[in-house]
Amino acid sequence: MAFSSLPLVHDTPPADLDAEIRRLKRERNAVLLAHFYQESEIQDLADHIGDSLELSRAAARTEADVIVFAGVHFMAETAKILNPERTVVVPDLKAGCSLADGCPVDRFKAWRAQYPGAVAVTYINCSAAVKAESDYICTSSNAVKIVSSIPKDKQVLFAPDRNLGLFVAKETGRELVLWPGSCIVHETFSLRKLEALLLEHPRAKLIAHPECEQPLLERAAFIGSTAALLRFVQTDDAPAYIVATESGILHQMRRKAPGKQFIAAPPEANCACNECPFMRLNTPEKVYRALRDLSPAVELDPELRQRARIPIDRMLALS
Repeated sequence: MAFSSLPLVHDTPPADLDAEIRRLKRERNAVLLAHFYQESEIQDLADHIGDSLELSRAAARTEADVIVFAGVHFMAETAKILNPERTVVVPDLKAGCSLADGCPVDRFKAWRAQYPGAVAVTYINCSAAVKAESDYICTSSNAVKIVSSIPKDKQVLFAPDRNLGLFVAKETGRELVLWPGSCIVHETFSLRKLEALLLEHPRAKLIAHPECEQPLLERAAFIGSTAALLRFVQTDDAPAYIVATESGILHQMRRKAPGKQFIAAPPEANCACNECPFMRLNTPEKVYRALRDLSPAVELDPELRQRARIPIDRMLALS
């Protein structure tokens, strides 16, 4: 992925930052897409808030001239793949992803080559280059459905999240060849601390993202994508929930299910490890500058973009 940068006009944000962001969105005919894991101030400014699947759909159907993607690099790349003629900018170039970083395209290609004839299903948390080498892209919302759609006589490779792959294998009854990757946030949750929290809050339900490790998932009352977790707490009748995913989702849970209690699952260490350090690099000030300067802008090689779009379109068709 390449980025283009324009020189900054000035670096001091305006006094009324929210109003200026809204003005620039109108002036630029821009849409702000924000992941559930963004800080609450960005979520409140966004035109669309969602998980990777919902934001991919929003990017595919937008008519805006400019897409500001408040998420991480692979999400902005996906938006550019789906919108080659539009300007796609990200608030912070350093907003990466441990899963994408842990699956470089050269190693992925070498891994695929060990299994000739196999079908490669790749989690959307990967680079555009890896997408271009995949047969299907999936999200945590549709991974089970996509793997289930593949003929059972086909060997299936699943990358780059091992924990999500184990969950999909269990749900589908398929034997998957798994890439040995994991999310730095979801692998930090402490089952020991969660058990203590459940004793402290006996009426609370533990709900978890499938990127979490297997012992924790076995204890969860519900497992799902961030969007599925949000829907669950709105329809379920429990008064409280311990939420094992990035804590940014709690902002929308409190808005959509007022009166219920939401407790962020604790990491093993005494740190803010349940917050994605990459997602939290984005700030309202950086969103403002991205809109003002239309920079940093995502640029992709046309041939790579066309190849990467094929497995994304397959995902969207099945979703």
